[in-house]
Amino acid sequence: METSELLKKVRHIEIKTRGLSNQIFAGEYHSAFKGKGMTFSEVREYQYGDAIRDVDWNVTARFNHPYVKIFEEERELTVILMVDVSGSKNFGTQSQYKQELMTEVAAVLSFSAIKNNDKIGVILFSDKIEKFIPPQKGRKHILRIIKELLDVEPESQKTDVAGALEFLTNAIKKRSIAFVISDFIDSSFKNALTIANRKHDMVALRVYDKREVEIPNMGLVKMLDAENGEFKWVDTASKKVRNAYAEWWHNHTEMLKKTFKVSGVDYTSVATGEDYVKPLIYLFKHRGA
Repeated sequence: METSELLKKVRHIEIKTRGLSNQIFAGEYHSAFKGKGMTFSEVREYQYGDAIRDVDWNVTARFNHPYVKIFEEERELTVILMVDVSGSKNFGTQSQYKQELMTEVAAVLSFSAIKNNDKIGVILFSDKIEKFIPPQKGRKHILRIIKELLDVEPESQKTDVAGALEFLTNAIKKRSIAFVISDFIDSSFKNALTIANRKHDMVALRVYDKREVEIPNMGLVKMLDAENGEFKWVDTASKKVRNAYAEWWHNHTEMLKKTFKVSGVDYTSVATGEDYVKPLIYLFKHRGA
């Protein structure tokens, strides 16, 4: 992609997603993702109803009058965006590719995070770690993230969600909020997700295109598997073929739901060409309830 075109796209995404973040997500984000703990703020005189466990006995003894410790939530968080950049990101039939949708969602989350003074880091993965951008703050850092997402050219086209989760668990020592943004066309990552969720607060965002849900009748079609580079002829006029694919999609979706539930991970799905605001707000409100 030409530099001028890339910068124009980066600016366009910044304007769109920063506005969404400011107007919609900042409050929901704050309530959905709690600080990492409570920190001491000050002491004040004991008032009726204060918990005995909060009494500061040293200050109380010094002034011969009960005082309690006041704590405030430590708000600063570290947010890690784990973005799937495998070959299937280049699929899309509804006005945008999955890559473009994932970039927008990542940008909205990034601007919501910095509005709350949180750090943002990024792991771009295929079946290997393509790039790791350590957590930082600031608009310049987010623009770099958007640029990387738009212009990424992965060395591999395949997917290994488990490998990316293992990297997260080993590389990020501080407890973080970690969003996995992927189409999750993969399997056997339940154990890695469960382990990662014990250390971090994991959230799964599944990106899909409606043409992945069911195959329309288009006759004999030559299709490319973006992750292995193989072409196959598919008879979409065959009801048996279409039904078999629909069954696979249903089973795969149910498998993902079960995996997220068993692992204790909140998730939502967003589709290309559709409004991703509602599912994200629903997810945030559900977590903040």
